Amino acid sequence: MEMADIPSRKANMGDRRKFKDLIKSICTCGGDGFGTMSPIGVRLYVQDRHVVMDNGILQVTLSNPDGIVTGIRYNGVDNLLEVLNDESNRGYWDVVWNAQDGSSRAGMFEVFILLRGYSGFYTYAIYEHVGSPEWPAFSLGETRIAFKLRKDKFHYMAVADNRRRFMPLPDDRLPGRGQQLAYPEAVSLVNPVEPELKGEVDDKYQYSCDNKDLKVHGWISMDPAVGFWQIIPSDEFRSGGPLKQNLTSHVGPTTLAVFLSAHYTGDDLVPKFGQGEPWKKVFGPVFVYVNSVMDGEDPLTLWDDAKRQMLVEVQSWPYSFPVSEDFQSSDQRGNVNGKLFVRDKYVSDDYIPGQGAYVGLAPPGEAGSWQRECKDYQFWTRADEVGYFSINNVCTGNYNLYAWVPGFIGDYRNEVDITITPGCNIEIGDVVYEPLRDGPTMWEIGIPDRSAAEFYVPDPDPRYINKLFVDHPDRFRQYGLWDRYSELYPSEDLVYTIGMSDYRKDWFFAQVNRKKDDKYVGTTWQIKFRLDTVNQDGIYKLRVALASATLAELQVRVNNLNTNRPLFSSGLIGRDNSIARHGIHGLYWLYSVDIQGAILVQGDNTVYLTQPRSGNPFVGLMYDYIRLEAPPS
Repeated sequence: MEMADIPSRKANMGDRRKFKDLIKSICTCGGDGFGTMSPIGVRLYVQDRHVVMDNGILQVTLSNPDGIVTGIRYNGVDNLLEVLNDESNRGYWDVVWNAQDGSSRAGMFEVFILLRGYSGFYTYAIYEHVGSPEWPAFSLGETRIAFKLRKDKFHYMAVADNRRRFMPLPDDRLPGRGQQLAYPEAVSLVNPVEPELKGEVDDKYQYSCDNKDLKVHGWISMDPAVGFWQIIPSDEFRSGGPLKQNLTSHVGPTTLAVFLSAHYTGDDLVPKFGQGEPWKKVFGPVFVYVNSVMDGEDPLTLWDDAKRQMLVEVQSWPYSFPVSEDFQSSDQRGNVNGKLFVRDKYVSDDYIPGQGAYVGLAPPGEAGSWQRECKDYQFWTRADEVGYFSINNVCTGNYNLYAWVPGFIGDYRNEVDITITPGCNIEIGDVVYEPLRDGPTMWEIGIPDRSAAEFYVPDPDPRYINKLFVDHPDRFRQYGLWDRYSELYPSEDLVYTIGMSDYRKDWFFAQVNRKKDDKYVGTTWQIKFRLDTVNQDGIYKLRVALASATLAELQVRVNNLNTNRPLFSSGLIGRDNSIARHGIHGLYWLYSVDIQGAILVQGDNTVYLTQPRSGNPFVGLMYDYIRLEAPPS
């Protein structure tokens, strides 16, 4: 096995005498490749300003000593990266952090190690904050890998089978061709180079993706037919668990692998380290895969090949080639198996198999703490139809077992810590989750799945359309849907009547502010329902699960909107900004509200849901699920 050490560059991180975070990224040529493997070995050419790695299939050029990827030569193309960009803005690890004094700096430095070559290369990084008083407190706002591809070649982007298309050029976003909308990322194409794109909106957030679905994405060049893909074979090093949303590829053409960010969560997902707090984490490896087809073959089949390669990489995890002792091999890891059941006596007298449950190991904490955990590793899987789960290749350490089950509210956490040791295979047997429940369901709105996708999503304003999302399952990704609420409800807010209304048609997907006289004002939604009888001495329970919150407040009143003090207030919550960023969920919130039977009446009743915070169109809530329970029977 051949190996070459590449010198690292010094990071632009301010005073390195005070802040010496070690970031090592190791780049290796590997993978199965699309075609035959080159018979030659890996060759390394060290020059004054560059280091070139050549495996006979592709040639990767790094700046010396910076370690930035400045060129990728493949299939007759001298450089797949944007040659019009400065060499420092082509392929790199990106780190954004804030010192305790509030200053912000960015930087990255890498060590590359070449093992052997196939049709692509791997890269990973080791971040460390040493447990010494000399190492100051800081927060790590974002870290990612970015590649900027040639705009004259890469025009077709693929993120998923139903999210792929020919994209605008970066020039289309510039003044004269594009017009900025409510924020810089969103641009209306008023005079694009390709006339058929005129009138569409381009916004990188329309192509975001949940971690659980984000394994491969990238770009295709039609002439020559070449694909460039980032394959992320594991979620273990990404923050926030399987539902955390991250950016993917977007106009540039740019492709990203994001490991830490506040997108769709806010500051809760920004790790903060105290002075001298020890921390070390391996991000990656990620596989940068390039492929091609023969003359006359359909270039779009490169996406299918990239998906096949992704499966190869996933099945190969954890990789055996990293030489760092901080990356644990398969025999250094452990496995946890068990079966999850749900116990809800108002649904079934029997235990209910936790079919489709998300089950994971994450650092010890409270139930649901995994969605805000951003310093360490997480390991997740899905339970099968009988509730069986197997979490494999878990790094050594102490964890809690967490779970949530689609169709049921709340979070499960095992009370006993689980310690993973090298080679262990832990059978924990049956575990039972008892979701919050006081009494039988009187009525419910929505589906408890941590998303608002089942609710009514309107058609976009025809001026702000993305044709990809017309008649698409992700229609919520269209731009400007927040203002459609004011058009549908110009003077009176939403009223939902139990037994008559249909949440798929009558419950707007987000409780946003209403535009009134060029100002955005808070809103109050009503849920009307009838009770044939009322237990005046009992306590009814209102369960409200939120899929998202942005600088919002939820106030609950019952049968009297004019009370100065609400029956319940969440206080100011949320900074996930999912409304503006076309996400149908952010962080999950669950509230239980006691309603004294004396407040209710026989006959017609009303629950008022008020979001009073105002000021801009992106303040608001997304509901996941609402349920009213009768007193215990």
